[in-house]
Amino acid sequence: MSVHDSSSHPLDHPIWTALTTTQQALAEGDARVRRYPTEMTPFADMPDLSVENFTALAAMMSPTDIAVLFTPDAVTLPAGFNVVLADTGEQMIGTPVETPTNGVDIVPLGVDDVPAMMELTALTRPGPFSARTHELGTFLGIRVDSQLVAMAGERMKPAQYTEMTAVCVHPSHRGRGYGQMLLGAVARQIVSRGEVPFLHVFTSNHSAIALYRRQGMEIRRRFHVTVLKKAN
Repeated sequence: MSVHDSSSHPLDHPIWTALTTTQQALAEGDARVRRYPTEMTPFADMPDLSVENFTALAAMMSPTDIAVLFTPDAVTLPAGFNVVLADTGEQMIGTPVETPTNGVDIVPLGVDDVPAMMELTALTRPGPFSARTHELGTFLGIRVDSQLVAMAGERMKPAQYTEMTAVCVHPSHRGRGYGQMLLGAVARQIVSRGEVPFLHVFTSNHSAIALYRRQGMEIRRRFHVTVLKKAN
């Protein structure tokens, strides 16, 4: 099915929808393939999985680039690509319940916080996070003794939906509810703009899925997550 099929939901092809609606000013590419700037996020998408569109994607990629696809169906790659990762993820939607912060300060994060954000995401591995990811939306954090110990923010913005991302807590500061506090705070600002929060989580991450369910989110659909590189 083409992503241009008018009967499909905006979240069935979130990357393409985002790069042709709210975030189209960020899009690199054309009608065959679109991607975010690689220093923001490696997400890319195409109207359909034709060889011609994959050829256009290859032409955009450097030898060191990766491209991450979220597709309703499994991807069969044409020659010229190697699979780095093929997995499944759940798309969850809903507004997480607000969690009392009990005096914990939640602060906005910006360009000066990028080194600390990169350090935290490198440690906790919530998914791709690069030097300019924070430019995709508002990011919030919690510091303890001036160290950034938890964060969450916004990434893809397909139509009237906004994806929550990079929900991570330093291993030595877990069990204090920081993730729930930040998820609730990010969701609150999304809803205040009249948008609908959603997120993606690997199918195998049962503890996170259970947490998001307890927060009031529900699984909308499953995606195939394909990370690819150009073959040498």
